[in-house]
Amino acid sequence: MRPTEPGTRAWQHAARAAIRRRLREHDKLPEQFFEALVRAGVYEPDPSFNAQFIRPAVENFGRRRVQTALLGFLRGGTNAERAGAVRAWYWTCMPWRHKAHAVGIMEPVDPAEWASLADLRAAWREAILREFVSNEDLAVRRFVLRELTLRNEDYYPADLRVLIGEAIRIGRTHTDEHIRHWFEIQFKA
Repeated sequence: MRPTEPGTRAWQHAARAAIRRRLREHDKLPEQFFEALVRAGVYEPDPSFNAQFIRPAVENFGRRRVQTALLGFLRGGTNAERAGAVRAWYWTCMPWRHKAHAVGIMEPVDPAEWASLADLRAAWREAILREFVSNEDLAVRRFVLRELTLRNEDYYPADLRVLIGEAIRIGRTHTDEHIRHWFEIQFKA
């Protein structure tokens, strides 16, 4: 069966499969793949499928570089890119990686590598908090709220802690039922 209608689910599945096959042909991806993989991960609307782009980007170009690029999308992208960056970020935070040349076999990330990324995780938390408070786009807020860490003020510098209360107020009084419900569950009295 050959999907002929671009944009259909079958066509998208075939395109992703072709990309996966092409990526497997390389032991190490060329530099020109970096931006294409990150952008594909950001623009992929399905949070399950964007892993097919973000994982190879992390494995070939490093977690720090990919996270830095996603942080750039969150801070300066369109609303669609901001939501996409949040969806893609998930796959950069997995404390494992695919073992080289072993499909489906995972190995833990080096603890030293993980520790070296603390600055990016802190920058991400700050950007997420600012985005939730300042961006009224519903899709962005829905994705961002999943990344919010509001129970521990120590995650934020003192000058940003006032935004925690503002985020909670916005969430509890939001017109969107999904956002209100998330905050009700997180902050039960």
